[in-house]
Amino acid sequence: MIKTYSDALFDEMKLLAKFPEKSQLAGIKIHNDAAPTVIEAAKSLFEKGLTTLPDGGYLTDSGLETVDHLHHVLATLS
Repeated sequence: MIKTYSDALFDEMKLLAKFPEKSQLAGIKIHNDAAPTVIEAAKSLFEKGLTTLPDGGYLTDSGLETVDHLHHVLATLS
């Protein structure tokens, strides 16, 4: 069985990859003139409890763990 993934999921992964891997002291801010897909990705990450604000903010503990896993996957595939 082949699983398909939405473009929205990949937008979330791309946004998560922009966060520093090991720090809760650095965050990001998504401005209201960003691409709609980026704005939606930021809102979704917040709703999933991975970031502190719907327009970016900082990673939560769960967000840090997820970013760590994401960086391992990206390093393996690179």
